[in-house]
Amino acid sequence: MRISKSSLVEPGRNTLYGAFAVAVSFFVFAYSFRIGQISILMYYAVWLPLVLVDYRFTLGRLARSPQLLAFAFLACLSYFWSDAPDVTLRAALQYLTHVVCAVIAARVIDARTLCIGAIAGIAVILGYSMLQGGYVYDALDGSYSFVGAFGSKNQLGFYASLGVLLGCYFALFLTRSRIARLLALGVVALSAASLVLSQSATSMLATPAAIAMVVAIAGLEAFSPIHRRIFFAAGLALAGTAVLAALNFGAADMVLGAFGKDSTLTGRTYLWQQGIDAAANTPLLGVGYAAYWVQGFSEAERLWNEFYIPARTGFHFHNTYIETLVETGYVGAVMIVLPLLAILRLCIARLLSDGDWTEALLQTGLLALLVIRSFFEVDILQPYVIGSFLLYYCWARAKEPAALRRPASAADWRPPSPSMPSNGIGPGIQA
Repeated sequence: MRISKSSLVEPGRNTLYGAFAVAVSFFVFAYSFRIGQISILMYYAVWLPLVLVDYRFTLGRLARSPQLLAFAFLACLSYFWSDAPDVTLRAALQYLTHVVCAVIAARVIDARTLCIGAIAGIAVILGYSMLQGGYVYDALDGSYSFVGAFGSKNQLGFYASLGVLLGCYFALFLTRSRIARLLALGVVALSAASLVLSQSATSMLATPAAIAMVVAIAGLEAFSPIHRRIFFAAGLALAGTAVLAALNFGAADMVLGAFGKDSTLTGRTYLWQQGIDAAANTPLLGVGYAAYWVQGFSEAERLWNEFYIPARTGFHFHNTYIETLVETGYVGAVMIVLPLLAILRLCIARLLSDGDWTEALLQTGLLALLVIRSFFEVDILQPYVIGSFLLYYCWARAKEPAALRRPASAADWRPPSPSMPSNGIGPGIQA
């Protein structure tokens, strides 16, 4: 049987394979710690062979965007000054190949295919967790939290957040089919139930904020580009003023109290201070990628003991920027912040222009979720996790929007225009 190249690598025409690859990736990211290394091979198996199918389209332009690999290369170079060089080298190579897979995905997967695959994957992931019904005891606040088949309520909450966000986005903007919309909303309901059961304050706060941002920005589509810019600037100023006012009136303590948290965020402020103190010892380049939380190192052992982590693994400073400072210093922190700013700039430029906005809107929602979580979790620094995959997918996808809308053949190509939406996606597309 002959398989056409377009069914594998052409955005909009590879929905079947693309959705399968995304679903497999999500499942591997969620449960690789349970399944083992064979699941990582499954992740590589769905993306890396696409390079052989069409190298120029999947990775050929990567040389023009070296900044996509900047942090991964820094992680590899940190081997030379790492406190645990063997650990650093292994983790850095894993991160580098993980980023390459995310870039390949960005070349071949459009917003609609991403949503279909993600919704399917999240439905399986959360359904399995519901069947497992696992709870863990938190020694710091004395409560029991639902974790399902995950090892952490915050990771369960993250997947539930993605299920709500992507399900709502697909139902609102990517389909007119009632059946597809009902299926998407069913996953939204499952995700919302998992989110509530997880009691993850970070996820429960980040999810409505990201959805509200998507809905508010989508409303700007009804206006001309000049009016979009005016309303966007006014909304940004109003939101900033509202946040500052809420903080001054004690809204932070009220929100924390509603989730059973105190002003220390269940010990996180102490953990942050420990991270800042550790970063001060090696401020420029850090101790090496993944070289702090190493068994046998005195400071890591002390913090594992203080935070009741008997497994002595899977812990971090619960802040992306502090974790980056400790491991790769100020240089690494800049290389992590720049992608977030780059994606934001590219997405806003597309949303405020008179062109196709559908993918930019999705990327903005995902970025909002990642940014909010970045102050309390570490989602984008490790390999084989959904946060870093989505970050580099969005960055690579947003960076070359025109080149990524590949036509069926060179003869069919013409510059995209507002009247001809690319990739076959946008409001009113059948599922």
